[in-house]
Amino acid sequence: MDLATARQRLEEMLAELDRSIGVLRGDPAGSREFSAADAGAGLTDADRARAMITAATAQRAAVLEAIARLDEGVYGRCADCGGAVPEGRLEARPEAARCVPCQGRRERRR
Repeated sequence: MDLATARQRLEEMLAELDRSIGVLRGDPAGSREFSAADAGAGLTDADRARAMITAATAQRAAVLEAIARLDEGVYGRCADCGGAVPEGRLEARPEAARCVPCQGRRERRR
């Protein structure tokens, strides 16, 4: 993927993540009043929304880091080994910072 396309995709991802995080942080219930029976469902919904915000915020950080790598001229290089991140991986995950073997090692350490 050429750098201009990568930047465009990353900026689109960033905008979409910002919209999603904004919606999740808003009051999806609006002015609707909840009954006592709705309280338990609301808690579950709130927990789910928090988990989604956490995941979206982490992905947003990865997108911002990828844009920084573009600006620094190192986009497409593995952050760990310095090798090339395969084109297919960048197509699927433009924010990817690592080649598949290095990402696998990182995930196994967690």
